[in-house]
Amino acid sequence: MPKSKRSTRAGPKPKARPKPKAPSGPTPTKLTPVLYVHTIEPCLDLWVNRLGFAKTVAMPESGPADFVILKKGKVEVMYQTIASVAHDIPAYAGRATGETNLFMEVANIDAVERALQGLTLAVPRRKTFYGSTEVGVKDAGGNTILFAQMGGK
Repeated sequence: MPKSKRSTRAGPKPKARPKPKAPSGPTPTKLTPVLYVHTIEPCLDLWVNRLGFAKTVAMPESGPADFVILKKGKVEVMYQTIASVAHDIPAYAGRATGETNLFMEVANIDAVERALQGLTLAVPRRKTFYGSTEVGVKDAGGNTILFAQMGGK
């Protein structure tokens, strides 16, 4: 009679590893920065004319804007004047402008550099220890936008 291939080991069966718990809390669906500036219009040259973003919302619709939404593909950024913020959320009236840093991954750092030609770079082209090639610029409100192509170039 052939012997069974059953284990002859005595003792309890090994316990299965527990499944990792799913993260608790709400699930984010989007994150959009809101940059506070004194005036919005000077910032639009960088985003609209150089980087190709569309102004999808402007309030008010005519005259100098107090708030705008700029969008290109899935990337979105908002600008709001500090005067509008003070009216909208008075507790934020004392917030500083021009102190935000954005890190934006891009597919082609060379195309970004061409779009930024003629502007003073806040961060000249560099390669980082984490494998990206980067270049940065300040918008007219003083906020820094750092563009990064991951995987080096």
